[in-house]
Order: sequence, then C-alpha cells, then structure tokens
Amino acid sequence: MTPDQQTLDQSELGLVLDCERRIVNAWPAPATLLIGDWVVRFAGGYSGRANSASPLKPGAELDEATLALIEELYRADGLPPCIRLTPLVGEVTQAVVLARGYRVKDASFGLIRVLADIVPEAEPDLEIEARPSQDWIAGVAARQSGIKTDPVKLAGIVDAVRLPAAFVTWMVAGEPVAFGMSVAERGMAEIGSVVVDPAHRGHGYGRRLIGGLMGWARAMDCEQAYLQVDQNNAVALGLYRSLGFRQLYAYETRVLDLGV
Repeated sequence: MTPDQQTLDQSELGLVLDCERRIVNAWPAPATLLIGDWVVRFAGGYSGRANSASPLKPGAELDEATLALIEELYRADGLPPCIRLTPLVGEVTQAVVLARGYRVKDASFGLIRVLADIVPEAEPDLEIEARPSQDWIAGVAARQSGIKTDPVKLAGIVDAVRLPAAFVTWMVAGEPVAFGMSVAERGMAEIGSVVVDPAHRGHGYGRRLIGGLMGWARAMDCEQAYLQVDQNNAVALGLYRSLGFRQLYAYETRVLDLGV
C-alpha cells in the first residue's frame, strides 16, 4: 500500500504526525537539516529513516528548487537522494517524485498500540541499560545484514539519543540472544532495533523482549508505543499484530540513482 492509496481521518493523520516527528529524536541522524516543512537527515547510508528527507507537516510540498537542493546535498555526501513518501506528503510532490524516476527502496508500515492494559513487570532475563553499551551495539550489528552490520554507523545513531531510552538484551543462561530499544517522548515510545539471534528464533524471546519494552514504556508514563516494520516481513507483522499493534499508516522510501 502506498501513501496515495490510503485515506486517513484527521485524528489518524494527527497520530502519523506525532510518530513522524518523534522518530527524528528516537532515531537521530548524525547530521540533520530542517528545510521548510521537511527534515533532511544523513547517517552515511545506515538505515532509510536516518538517510532520507521526510515531511513533518500534512500536505508538505517541495518546490523544484528545494527538491534540487535536497538531491544535491545527498549527492555531495556520496549518497543517492532519498525521500520517504508518507501520508504527510503533498499530492504535487508525490507526483513529482514518481515522475523524476525515484524507485522504491523499501516499503514499510507504521504500527501503533495503546498501552493502557500493560502492567510493568520485572523480567529477570531482560537487561535494561539507559545508554547503549559496546556489547549492545556489537550484538545488534552482528545480527543484521548489509550496511547495518557496521557498528560504527550504528553507534553514531544510538549514541546521539538524548531522550529517556532503554537498550535491552534478552539473556539465556548468560548468553545474549535478542536485542531491542525504546525511546520515550511526550507520552509515546518508539520501539526499534529488535533482533533475535538466528540460532535462538522460535522460542518466544522476541515476543518477551517486546513485552518488556512495552512494560518499560508504561513505567515511563507512555500511553502509546509505535514502531515501523517492512511490509514484506510477514513474521514480524504477525508477531506485532498478535501483541496488539495495529497498522496506522503505510509509506515508501524511494531513492534516485546517483546517475540520474
């Protein structure tokens, strides 16, 4: 589902805006520019969210000169121009981006869950740190693929978190088998970087880890938790939905090849 295929009422669109604005702080890029109604972020190519231009206002548009500026900024960094087409993008800009030849890099869903029914409980197997340790960074990077295996680029993002955060590790007999994080801001908590060691999948560790993150968020007085997941990740989607998350919106991350 692309942004132009969904119709959101004003309350839902307001929730999208709440999530999108908080994502900038929950997953901070080493370099960030605010250009009009758009945030333009740079993280050396690590992650779509931290290396793209995103709208921060409903109906946000880009005129020709501003789009050209954004494209040049990414090219100057050796990165392909990248734009996230969320429901906040104006119709004209969405049409221009498609006409310019931006191709889909990935498509994601934004999920959200009310936390009213969550009761914070201590999990003896869940280690929670307020700052990302070197072990946490190395553990997450080692269980990723492609550029996301780079611990230095990951550290450049998570070390920049300034809001209350939980960097969690699920331990089994002293061995770390799953990792994740959450960042709390103004009543909402972002959940991300959830990875389970391939050798330990199928035992419910991811489910329990996410439950622990929701419990932490509730203890931080958050009323809602939100996250983003690849539209093609059926396993993760099934897990999150079984945990009470619902789809709030869909979006595409589109890139323009450097030669264009």
